[in-house]
Amino acid sequence: MSDTPFGFGLPPEEPEDGDEGKKKDPQSGGGQGPANPFGFGLSGAGGFGGPGGPGADNPLAAMFGSLNPTDLGAAFQQLGQMLSYEGGPVNWDMAQQIARQTVAQGTSDGVKDASVGPAEQSSVQEAVRLADLWLDDATSLPSGAGSAVAWSRAEWVEATLPAWKELVNPVAERVGTAMGDVLPEEMQAMAGPLIGMMRSMGGAMFGSQIGQAVGVLAGEVVGSSDIGLPLGPAGKAALLPANVEAFGKDLGVPNDEVRLYLALREAAHQRLFAHVPWLRSHLFGAVDGYARGIKVDTAKLEDVVGQFDPQNPEQLQDALQQGMFQPEDTPEQKAALARLETALALVEGWVDAVVHAAAKPRLSSADALRETLRRRRASGGPAEQTFATLIGLELRPRRLRDASRLWASLTDARGVDGRDGLWAHPDMLPTAADLDDPDGFVHREQLDFSELDKILGEAASGSTGGKPDLDKGPGKPEAGEPEPGAKDDDTE
Repeated sequence: MSDTPFGFGLPPEEPEDGDEGKKKDPQSGGGQGPANPFGFGLSGAGGFGGPGGPGADNPLAAMFGSLNPTDLGAAFQQLGQMLSYEGGPVNWDMAQQIARQTVAQGTSDGVKDASVGPAEQSSVQEAVRLADLWLDDATSLPSGAGSAVAWSRAEWVEATLPAWKELVNPVAERVGTAMGDVLPEEMQAMAGPLIGMMRSMGGAMFGSQIGQAVGVLAGEVVGSSDIGLPLGPAGKAALLPANVEAFGKDLGVPNDEVRLYLALREAAHQRLFAHVPWLRSHLFGAVDGYARGIKVDTAKLEDVVGQFDPQNPEQLQDALQQGMFQPEDTPEQKAALARLETALALVEGWVDAVVHAAAKPRLSSADALRETLRRRRASGGPAEQTFATLIGLELRPRRLRDASRLWASLTDARGVDGRDGLWAHPDMLPTAADLDDPDGFVHREQLDFSELDKILGEAASGSTGGKPDLDKGPGKPEAGEPEPGAKDDDTE
């Protein structure tokens, strides 16, 4: 479970001198960043409002980029469009725009985004093609990558936004609904315009935070499946050459080997999601179920509504940052969290085990690259941090290592086919308790679903009692009339 509150961004530190510590210089943006009255932006290097970012000099830069007097009118026109937003719980147009702006600024080390050239496209395609050949020996699941592409960071943003919508909308809907529920019913009609403005601003706030987070993440990820979820289009293996190069910069490993190892991971994810048809909906459904169990601190929201000043929209931002969301402490909510964390751990553990089996005999750097990726995850890599910020969850590294060991043990005990056969049905997969006792699961008597599958198959084909139904179908005699040449029952 993440320590990050269920808001979008990290909460500000508590002032050491109580309420008096909250009285900041108005020019400081309330402590949210240098001169940023709208409260938009991720603090820190490379983010909006961070040192060196456009927010340091321009209070509107987080929304509109670097401004000059000639386009100030266009900026305020865009602000009007934001306030008039009437869509869903997240202003995804704003999220897309800010993500693209964040990508255009480059990463904190000064590396700018650039279009991918033909040579890089060819290198990625060749790496994925070779990776699929190696994986044939390590898993019984066939290739799931119908194509392989090299993406720029901007292309990654565009390709993954649909998946982010699925992940984030359930959480954001909680705020949108709560905004309309905090006022008494008899007052809601009178306060309609205010509620509408607040929802528009709320959608903009979520859009701003998500856009910045996704834009920052685009500068760090190496493919389309870094967080164990299928963020990109189905069947399309993707690597980001600029980020692959940055990942291997200080490892002392040739770039070709780094690219190939990361291609193995991407291709393994593609196989799993392509040939386990229930897995994607299972994972996204677990996220949705957990998010819908989150409750909104209505007391805090009522306080925000009662003091809301349309000229000070950063109040909504502050509310989001200070932990408006809290999980329901119920057995159902705990079960939803356990299902999601276990499922993510099983996906990542399987990929880790399969990729290691494929790479170990062929790449001298396999062990080093594997440990680098594990440490990246253990130290709270960018993918995990962003997922925790946006959804309020993170994949615990201990579960990843436990799952990897369990899959490796299953390979030794049951072979590749026996291991991969567990993906046939979600009820066959290990549970959280099995991750704590992998040997117990590995040596447990395997469940036999063959008879159940046979019965279900016969039922689906319209059979009765395990025998063909002779009373149905074209060309069959009427009920009670014997089949030509058949004996009567009483003569048998």
